[in-house]
Amino acid sequence: MDPTTTSAPRLPYWVRGDTNAFFGFGVNVLVNVLTLTGLCIFVVNLPEGEVFGTILPALGIALVAGNVYYTHLARRLARREGRTDVTALPYGPSVPHMFIVIFVIMLPIFLSTGDPRRAWEAGLAWAFIIGVIVLIGAFVGPYIRRYTPRAALLGTLAGISVTFISMNPAGQMWRMAWIALPVLALLLIGLLTDVKLPFNFPIGLAALLLGTAIGWLGGAMSVPDVTAAARDIAVAFPTFQLDLLGRGLSDMAPLLATAIPLGVYNFTEAMTNVESAATAGDNYNLRSVLLADGAGAVVGAALGSPFPPAVYVGHPGWKAAGGRTGYSMATGVVIALLCFLGMFSLLGAIFPTAAIVPILLYIGLLIGAQAFQATPRAHAAAVVAALIPNIAAWATGQMNNALAAAGTTAAEVGNEALAGAGVVYDGLRILGEGAILAGLVLGAIVAFIIDKRFVHAAVFAASGAVLAFIGLIHGEEVRWNANGQVALGYLFVAVICGIFALGAHPPRVPAPEEAELDRLHSGATAPGTRDTPTPSVSAPGRPTGAAPADDDTREAAVSG
Repeated sequence: MDPTTTSAPRLPYWVRGDTNAFFGFGVNVLVNVLTLTGLCIFVVNLPEGEVFGTILPALGIALVAGNVYYTHLARRLARREGRTDVTALPYGPSVPHMFIVIFVIMLPIFLSTGDPRRAWEAGLAWAFIIGVIVLIGAFVGPYIRRYTPRAALLGTLAGISVTFISMNPAGQMWRMAWIALPVLALLLIGLLTDVKLPFNFPIGLAALLLGTAIGWLGGAMSVPDVTAAARDIAVAFPTFQLDLLGRGLSDMAPLLATAIPLGVYNFTEAMTNVESAATAGDNYNLRSVLLADGAGAVVGAALGSPFPPAVYVGHPGWKAAGGRTGYSMATGVVIALLCFLGMFSLLGAIFPTAAIVPILLYIGLLIGAQAFQATPRAHAAAVVAALIPNIAAWATGQMNNALAAAGTTAAEVGNEALAGAGVVYDGLRILGEGAILAGLVLGAIVAFIIDKRFVHAAVFAASGAVLAFIGLIHGEEVRWNANGQVALGYLFVAVICGIFALGAHPPRVPAPEEAELDRLHSGATAPGTRDTPTPSVSAPGRPTGAAPADDDTREAAVSG
């Protein structure tokens, strides 16, 4: 038997904090599944029978398998480190991807052919390609994480969280603020302070019940809607849809332009989420996470779901809420059962949206704060630099949606007319394309310049030039010379940093608190374990005392 596990404390499958995290995270996934259900039915005109009978059950299989797997990873990590406070990674349908696969892949095909089934086939092929790219990323992602400063990783994650995770829910909240704000207040009191409800009643459940009660008493909900939704309840189990997937893959070339950068986005986002979990004290093996994410997308596509699942933003939030290993598995099982029973139409009629979405704003607050709290104060500018491309991507998306609602596009209006109205559309569009990777590159360049590590800054700038040239960042599609001007700009940055690297500029000396900050957040010494010797030389981009250089040693560092 492994000697490190002989004295391990008892690891329960469920603790009181799991109840809070379950209701919070479960509601989060519930909102997303309700959203993608509506997109399939009302945007692509897929028959309800196909959505409730095939797509949702396929997604349910992927979710239950993934969440059970991440519960296993959490318990394995807890046993290795002799801890009881390890929190499982949250896992569910990827929010950005559900909108992209609907509006960028499926809707254009439906509009051009009038056949929702053809659109569905293309969506399945796209999701399958995404999964394959993430599987490939499992073997390169750990090296990217090793050499990228934490400010760049957490900054770009905060950018996603503040914009795509928080802003739309915030807008929905203020449309019905009389329901949403009391829910948000209860969540903030219960999750950001040590105040407990009487009898330790779960704060997530209390917030949902409060918002639902206000919504029904205020007349925001309708009994006939609930009655109509109840008719959709029917048991359905997934089967392989290899014929649909095969037909979609037969014409996969047009899909690669978005699938390749989005696949890279997927494994980059997973990488930043794993870093976020490490910052909160739980050091997961990145390769194990990416392999699970990729497999989930591939299996889901084979069963009929065009929505790739992924590790979610928000691990620190569920950890702060008291979640440990049980909440993840419970969420996967419950959401899967709801998918198999076709219950999502009914749930959407019972619970007001304004009572559900405040949990997403809470997650945005927590992740945004973590990006600054878990990085050196000197790197604050690097965090902001990593935020900016995601803000640009979100803003551009809002502009595109507004123009589409008016029956036009930015191209039809023209850049000059937009600029005359004070809208810097073209520049924001270029900045926001490939926002995750762009945020990593910009954040890393700024962090290394602050540290006077000009060689490392030059390497990231040169990488940015290559990525821009082939269109993975700042380009509309993946192709040769996708954006030569931006690539040239990054190349000039690399040259400037290279020139300064020739001078005698000693690296910035980390402040004393930075070593302690890194020790606390890197997992070098986990609670309840023996001390691990602190490395005297850090990997590039990490202060002395950083976590071990590769993911396998990250988990083994405290287990011998």
